[in-house]
Amino acid sequence: MRHPNTGLGWLALSALLATGCGQGQAGPTTPPPLPVAVAEVLQKDVPVYSEWIASTDGAVNATIRAQVQGYLVSQRYREGDLVEKGQLLFEIDARPFQATLSHAEATLSQSEAAEQQAVAALRQAEAALEQYKADVAKQEALWVNAKANYDRFKELVGRGAVAQKDVDDATGAERATYAGVTAAKANVTAAEATIGVQRAAVAAARAAIAAARASTEKARVDLSFTKILSPVTGIAGIAKAQIGDLVGPPPGSTEELTTVSSVNPIKVYVPMSEQEYLAGARKAHDTAGGPIELTLADGSRHPQTGRIAFADRQVDVQTGTIKVAVLFPNPGNVLRPGQFARVRAQRSVKTGALLVPQRAVMEQQGSYQVAVVGADQKVDIRPVKVGQQVNGLWVVDDGVRPGERVIVEGLQKVRPGMVVAAAPYAPGAPALPTKEASPETLAAPAHQAKR
Repeated sequence: MRHPNTGLGWLALSALLATGCGQGQAGPTTPPPLPVAVAEVLQKDVPVYSEWIASTDGAVNATIRAQVQGYLVSQRYREGDLVEKGQLLFEIDARPFQATLSHAEATLSQSEAAEQQAVAALRQAEAALEQYKADVAKQEALWVNAKANYDRFKELVGRGAVAQKDVDDATGAERATYAGVTAAKANVTAAEATIGVQRAAVAAARAAIAAARASTEKARVDLSFTKILSPVTGIAGIAKAQIGDLVGPPPGSTEELTTVSSVNPIKVYVPMSEQEYLAGARKAHDTAGGPIELTLADGSRHPQTGRIAFADRQVDVQTGTIKVAVLFPNPGNVLRPGQFARVRAQRSVKTGALLVPQRAVMEQQGSYQVAVVGADQKVDIRPVKVGQQVNGLWVVDDGVRPGERVIVEGLQKVRPGMVVAAAPYAPGAPALPTKEASPETLAAPAHQAKR
């Protein structure tokens, strides 16, 4: 006889077995499409830039040198600080130069006194000459009168009108006055010779004065050189001489003391190829060109734009480049000579350029690829030819068409032909999930999922 609960037990066991068999015969669960973020290929006009490696230099680099030889007694600036034009930088012991100046001034005073004496002697000789010339005129007048008396008495003595004694007296008077004329003329000649000597003395004295003045001026200039001033406003470098060093022109002394560089504006040298220079020189006649940008070594962009100052006079035959100088405003003197940077300038405008986000481009061994999502949500991996980067976008010269969708996030997980769930890419939005949901969770009944 069966137990009353035996039938119920078999029913329960059969139900349990049926449930187990049903679960064991269920097929594998298909995972959902991979979520990815996509962006459309944009088409618009973009500027085309050229970029060069450059180096900075001072607009003016003034090498400070000692122009007179002496011992350095003081340094009046702080290294690395901004100094103004005319500011005192160094001092050389001025005592020897002050003594030289005093000696030169004394020599000048002596020369001026000698010149005054020579001028006075010349004036006396000229006065004596005038007196001798007047005496010649007087003696000539006496001789003319005496000769007239002699001629008259000589004529009368033949007639017996005068005594011979009168004739003899007239003859003596004529001879005496003629001798007076000769003596007076001799005095004039001697006075003229004396004047010549005195004039030579005056000229020598004045030459000595000129030499003494030149020596005095040189001594004064040398004394001024003991105070070494900055010729420009700029940043002063490290001192290359110490207090107590013998500085000045060689031999045997330190000549260069420091360098002062004017850095606002700062000069940036760009080594430009000959072809780029020729293209830019021709275009300069048609357009003024866009702004010139400066990127520093840390990747930051200099806030000021530059302008071309000049190009060097020749092309370097060894490198085939020409050095072009660009001036950039440098408020605060942040940029210093010797820094390396990158200079970028607009070359032209590319019309209808195709743009994709930089994150959408994969690089593999020098080649580039993008993943395109088609209308059927399937992935197509395509090789592309890229150009320059513009504001976080990459110019694609070949490989995509306007309006196509390229994967920006989830790019590393996709494969050709894979079906994906595409969502628009929003810069700055949280990243998409990187892990897929487990098959157990996706296959769980609805009443289990709610628990």
